[in-house]
Amino acid sequence: MTGETMVHEVYTLRRGGSALVVSMPHCGTGLFDGLEARLTPEALDLADTDWHIPELYDFAAEFDATIIAARLSRYVVDLNRPSSGESLYPGQATTGLCPTTLFDGRPLYLAGAEPDAAEIAGRVASYWQPYHAALAAELDRAKAAHGRALLWDAHSIRGVVPRLFEGRLPDLNIGTARGASMSPDRRGRVAAAAAAAAGPAGYTHVVDGRFVGGHITRSYGRPDQGVEAIQMELVQETYMEENGPPFSFLPERAARIRPVLKAVMAAFIG
Repeated sequence: MTGETMVHEVYTLRRGGSALVVSMPHCGTGLFDGLEARLTPEALDLADTDWHIPELYDFAAEFDATIIAARLSRYVVDLNRPSSGESLYPGQATTGLCPTTLFDGRPLYLAGAEPDAAEIAGRVASYWQPYHAALAAELDRAKAAHGRALLWDAHSIRGVVPRLFEGRLPDLNIGTARGASMSPDRRGRVAAAAAAAAGPAGYTHVVDGRFVGGHITRSYGRPDQGVEAIQMELVQETYMEENGPPFSFLPERAARIRPVLKAVMAAFIG
């Protein structure tokens, strides 16, 4: 039923009535029993989390969006990677399906405690599959009700991560799988809205720059099949303290960036 909230071991799902489905695959901080003891002290900070994304996107309720948010850390399994473990950015530094390093390259696990192939397969079955089954079901439900589904994949990242990219990222990084995950008209509206909203507010943006969209954007975005998808990779400094624990949410910064996100989301919805 529209408006209901379901809490699963892997995700929280709030069902809306519009065509918009917002996915938050990296906001979780949970670890399964026994994993904490296997991680390095640095990993236990969970620094690579997309912190506070549900709070930042509280305005999505105004669009009557369905929201699915991960409860478990990306260190358990990365929900925005293919279950095969295939790299999304061949030849570039990245992290894997069950990462063994932090974004900065330091070990995630204590020596000898890394998951083997059997454990990775188990994590895919127990944690990756339920999230994607729920996401696919909600997209199908939205498409059945509205003739189409609109998927917004919400992410954030530190603005400077030398191992992953040079320099500082633009504040808003919009991914459309280089135009494959949405129609040209919708992509044009999104790009125009980002330029109109971000620049005057003092933010930078790029469309299909370093991040063109991960597994979720690329695999579900099928305009010819009635599903259009976008990834928004937001620099964390725009709404929080990104440089070390406790990674605090900063309400005044969030209040400044929200209207920009809302304008881009409205253009995506069209």
